[in-house]
Amino acid sequence: MRFHLIDRIETCAPNERITARKVTSVDETYWQHTGDGPVLPFGLALEALCQAATWLIMISTDHRLRAALLAVGEATSHRQVQPGEVLHMEARIESMNEDAAVLDGTVTVDGESVLEVSGILCALIDAERLDDPANTRRMAHQLQGGGPVG
Repeated sequence: MRFHLIDRIETCAPNERITARKVTSVDETYWQHTGDGPVLPFGLALEALCQAATWLIMISTDHRLRAALLAVGEATSHRQVQPGEVLHMEARIESMNEDAAVLDGTVTVDGESVLEVSGILCALIDAERLDDPANTRRMAHQLQGGGPVG
């Protein structure tokens, strides 16, 4: 099962930073129901940020390497996300070699911080072990606004 939390890659500076977005919908199945209505679980906001970071790693390595989360140094949640809000993720590479990367990032809604994360430690693994690189290139092309690839 695939679980995509990135609708669009807005900007990407390989080996530096990426910005991406996710438009949420009340029809999605992941909402946590509370007394104040449905909210996005904290872990899914973190997952959206980590998916943006993975795209940054894949684009930076011409889709050779993929990030696998090992640890998070610090994460601070500022507020809940509700259905219909648009998540904006920004991930920045702090350090990277062929085996590992450390990234920092934020998730915002309408310019307001939802989540701040530092010290995202990822192992970098051979992307072919998880998916065909041609498929990830096609998906990256689509996410960057390139439309369907034949």
